[in-house]
Amino acid sequence: MDSAKRFAVPLGIAAAVLLVLLVNPWVEVSKDFRPWISYLFWIVAIVLLVILYMTARSDPDSDAVEIEGPAFARFLFNNSRAGLVWLPIRLFLGFEWLEAGWHKLTGTGWIDGGSALAGYWQGAVKIPDAPGRPPISYEWYRDFLNFLIAGHHETWFAPLVTFGELAVGLGLIFGVLTGVAAFFGAFMNMSFLLAGSASVNPVMFTLAIGLVLAWKVAGYYGVDRWLLPKLGTPWRPLPSRGGSTS
Repeated sequence: MDSAKRFAVPLGIAAAVLLVLLVNPWVEVSKDFRPWISYLFWIVAIVLLVILYMTARSDPDSDAVEIEGPAFARFLFNNSRAGLVWLPIRLFLGFEWLEAGWHKLTGTGWIDGGSALAGYWQGAVKIPDAPGRPPISYEWYRDFLNFLIAGHHETWFAPLVTFGELAVGLGLIFGVLTGVAAFFGAFMNMSFLLAGSASVNPVMFTLAIGLVLAWKVAGYYGVDRWLLPKLGTPWRPLPSRGGSTS
């Protein structure tokens, strides 16, 4: 682990340099190289994140709180009473996703071949004549959608979106693994935003991030109140049940 830790600083510097090449308006980078620089940045950033996380986990003092957060934030994200604050937000997002998924399930072009999704992708990847601006701002995402279009992947991707929206909606409404449901909801919101669809996605994404941060208490007035104590968490296993019970 110490050997891996030595790579953290060089990787951090490399990620910073790559990011400057991507976002600095005074640095001219060829359009042919921009996608590769973007891919490389994300690879370096993810590797850096894994190294930092693993080194922190090996430190016995890693769970110590270095900076105490404000009392309101501790209440909002850690106090079970705040579950009432998150309940209407949870229900709003849940019914939004449930309605969207139900519309796709009972409509056409989604679970019967994916033609509706294919049309959406084709509209998103179009590059209009100047001075019009394309819906997609990032070339790597346009390349990704073009890959899906060329391979006719809408045949399985459209049902995945449909049932994914239904699952997220039901999970949020009933408070079942609320943080996980909110994460995948935010992931779909971000995918739509990257494709150039604003609509309600910015609002839903912001609220979903709040639910992800409040995963411990957001589903307290729901199934999570009983489910989470039974499941435990991947980073903190359930306590031993050995010995006598009273």
